[in-house]
Amino acid sequence: MDSLMKKRVKGILIDTVFSTAVSAAVEQVVKKKIKNSFVQTVAAPALALYGLEYAQLRRSGQTIGQKAAGIKVQSENGGELTPEQIIKRMVHRDTISSLLYFKDRKTYNASSGAKFPHDVYAETVVKEV
Repeated sequence: MDSLMKKRVKGILIDTVFSTAVSAAVEQVVKKKIKNSFVQTVAAPALALYGLEYAQLRRSGQTIGQKAAGIKVQSENGGELTPEQIIKRMVHRDTISSLLYFKDRKTYNASSGAKFPHDVYAETVVKEV
C-alpha cells in the first residue's frame, strides 16, 4: 500500500472518530428537541458528518484527520477548493465512487493514492504536506 494511501486511511479513521463524537453530542440535544426517531438516528448524524467535513474543507482544505495524517485536498489546478467541488466530492464518494474504484482499480492505483473516482469527478487531488 502506498504511503499516500496509508495517510488517506489514517485521516478517514480519525475523521470518523471525531464525527462520531460530535454526532453523539448532537444526538443528546436533538433527542430533547425532536421526537422523530428518523431525525435522531439518520438525519442528525449525516448532517453532522457532512457539515463538519464541508466546514473544515472550506476553511482550510483539510479535515482534522487529514491534518493529523499530513495530507491536503486541493483543486487540480493547485488552488483552494470551491464549495461545488467539496459537495461533488463528498456525494460522489459516498454513492458510486467505491463501485467505480473496484471496477477499474488499476487506473486509480496508478496515481499512488492521489486520485480516486470522487477526486476525478470533483477535479481534486490529495497531496502530502
